[in-house]
Amino acid sequence: MCPSPIIQKIKTANASMSDAEWNTRVDLAACYRLIEHYNMDDLFATHISVRAPGEEDHFLLNPYGVHFSEITASSLVKVDLDGNIVQDTEHVINPAGFVIHSAVHAARHDAKCVLHTHTVAGMAIASLEEGLKPMFQKAMRFYNGVAYHDFEGVADDLDERKRLVNDLGDKNYLILRNHGLLVCGPTIAQAFKEMFAMEKACKTQLAIMQTGGEVIQISEDLLQHTAEQFARNRAVTKERPSGWVSMKKMLDRVNPGYEN
Repeated sequence: MCPSPIIQKIKTANASMSDAEWNTRVDLAACYRLIEHYNMDDLFATHISVRAPGEEDHFLLNPYGVHFSEITASSLVKVDLDGNIVQDTEHVINPAGFVIHSAVHAARHDAKCVLHTHTVAGMAIASLEEGLKPMFQKAMRFYNGVAYHDFEGVADDLDERKRLVNDLGDKNYLILRNHGLLVCGPTIAQAFKEMFAMEKACKTQLAIMQTGGEVIQISEDLLQHTAEQFARNRAVTKERPSGWVSMKKMLDRVNPGYEN
């Protein structure tokens, strides 16, 4: 059973940590708050995990019992692949929730950030036999890029990890059947951007389905062409910044303090 602690206070992280880890903590805390800001949180459920810089098998994630809107850089908890806490902290984590993330991080070293949600739209699409369909431009970015993992109950069984990573393979998008959405990203910023797009795609598909209208069919060649366009555009350059700095500036206005 997962613990149900009462978090008394936020304890400052070790002041001797590297600048790289602190900057990663700031970005991860910002990502948690952005997920809440855009109504993609589930109170204290789900995680966003990121590999700690310079520590191959250590990861940062949220302290259990702290709302996403209140998470700060110093309150994040560092754990190993088994969910053991490896820093001085009074916080605990939800070990059951980390099963999915530990599986992905162990198998996919390119997945620096793993973001999982339980949104209404995501769970609805995850419960449909056809899953996410490339019916419109926003969804075409995911064409032939989404993996599916069948529901096996609440994800607290360590044996499920092998089957989950086998289903994920080398893809960066996973729909957990009857459960929710998962995105792998090379950075926190990219993982958030991809989840934002996937969430909007799920919402749009449900809106189209509600109309009962006839959907315009797109050729396989055009679907593939569009997906390749999106793939090229994912590369972030100096000439075409990711927008992450701007997102954090927005947070500074509406929900400051994540960098503490």
